[in-house]
Amino acid sequence: MHVPEPYQVVKAFNNSVLLALQNGKERILIAKGIGFGRQVGDCLAADTPCEKIFTIDDAENSGRLRQLLGEISDALFITCENIIHMISRELGEELNEKIHINLVDHIAFMLKRLQSGDEISNPFQTEIEVLYKQEFELARKAVSMLEEDTKLQIPDGEIGFIAMHIHSARRSGQISQTIKCAFLANTIVDFLEEELQLEIDRQSLTYARFITHVRFTVERLLTNVPIQNELLATIKRKYKASFALAKQVGALIADELAMPAIPDDEVGYLTLHIEKLRTHQ
Repeated sequence: MHVPEPYQVVKAFNNSVLLALQNGKERILIAKGIGFGRQVGDCLAADTPCEKIFTIDDAENSGRLRQLLGEISDALFITCENIIHMISRELGEELNEKIHINLVDHIAFMLKRLQSGDEISNPFQTEIEVLYKQEFELARKAVSMLEEDTKLQIPDGEIGFIAMHIHSARRSGQISQTIKCAFLANTIVDFLEEELQLEIDRQSLTYARFITHVRFTVERLLTNVPIQNELLATIKRKYKASFALAKQVGALIADELAMPAIPDDEVGYLTLHIEKLRTHQ
């Protein structure tokens, strides 16, 4: 039977957060007292009790983590790891290892900008809050933890940015798709406001349902999951103006995703949401 190798201590950040190597791979160990009295090179048994063990298996991520640790304070790394531990615990799932680099790097840069007096705003805050509710609430908790540890007041827009990092860590570790979805939702609503000559209430349930539908439309298109709309003929006949707008929205989505025109079945469902936006303001 294979016996796991012991951990070799790389650095004890405090009594609760420890960086170690096992089988040549970085391991971030979190447990009360685990770092107490530990020195570089010390060995810990592989079955040492831990609240959480985060693994960094990719060589590129490992190199970026080492570089990052040379640029930020131990105190900030401890705070970030406690935040990541909270997120993983609350979700009850493993996160992509890139969160230990991408989120930590983002927070470090954000704090530097705050200390320099730079203004931080998030143009997609409303969209992110609607599209990624669970991640947004966890990001709110993360910001509270940051404020408590750094004694800085962090702008609300930062909640949205952290939420995007959380969402990407639940998927492939790529944040670009999360940003793309928020950007696309914002672009579509701006387009509809101009075409319909009205201001869409971004706090309304109708708006929330619409951009949530846009998110799932994008996900279906990207994963090539077809959808059937048995009411399509009726929708086309009954809501001609909204269907025409939905076709244009479909073209915006297709253009952003660099794919052919989206199926009329999808356009039909978009039509129903657009009709509600027109009549429920």
